[in-house]
Amino acid sequence: MTIAPFPALTCPLDNNPLQKDGSSWRCTAGHSYDIAREGYTNLLPVQNKKSRDPGDSKEMVAARRRFLNAGFYAPIANAVSRAVWESEQAGATISCLDAGCGEGYYLRELAAVTNMNDRLEVLGLDISKWAVLAAAKQDKRMSWVVGSNANLPVESNTLDVVLCMFGFPVYGEFARVLKPDGMLLQVDSGPEHLRELREIIYPTLKPERTGVAPVPEGFDRKTTVAVRYTITLETTEQIADLLAMTPHLYRATAEGRARAAALTSLSVTVDVKLTTCIRTSSVS
Repeated sequence: MTIAPFPALTCPLDNNPLQKDGSSWRCTAGHSYDIAREGYTNLLPVQNKKSRDPGDSKEMVAARRRFLNAGFYAPIANAVSRAVWESEQAGATISCLDAGCGEGYYLRELAAVTNMNDRLEVLGLDISKWAVLAAAKQDKRMSWVVGSNANLPVESNTLDVVLCMFGFPVYGEFARVLKPDGMLLQVDSGPEHLRELREIIYPTLKPERTGVAPVPEGFDRKTTVAVRYTITLETTEQIADLLAMTPHLYRATAEGRARAAALTSLSVTVDVKLTTCIRTSSVS
């Protein structure tokens, strides 16, 4: 088993290939990007930021790290890992991007089940510098970059797998960077996801969307699988971490947050859908 950094990065300013030069990445136009001592690279130009500190905050990242490392979402990670490795032959070299990697949990879990003769080339990308910093600190074998899904700093037709875990998909970019017949694995919330928590923090719940989402341009849908189970949070801290790692923390009313903070235990439904799409050969 070999875990390696993904090498086919591009300059976010001119899209030229980047070459590693000591502790920096450089393109032929002379743009240079330093590799931080923690092992990540910032490929998000200031002019492409919509705020001073975009993405998840330091506190949100810390909460997600505690919650995920406790194993509450392990069945989701296992389903994703199975979908990746069951589609590949033993001894293969697989290049994988997690587009919106957070603190790297799903990539670390994917690497943990790699077969003995496989080679996994890994790139984790997130718009939050705090998330990428946390990911780089936990695993030095992979490439970690601060960047945007809207302009992936990746050469075209170079990836076998793109993961989008509860993220913000940009299908045109995903299709561009995937090889023909490459695989997009997307995890989204199902209708019952965290319902018990949502019933506590919101006065009423919005009606759930029904129907099947359209197939994104450049892809053929292969499968959609539901992953549903119940977890029990046994401390106030675990409940607070779950709330803090979701957008619900900011959408809830002050009264709703107070009701959640008063809880000492909570059983909650995890309900997600894992959709597998294959990149069609017609994408240029």
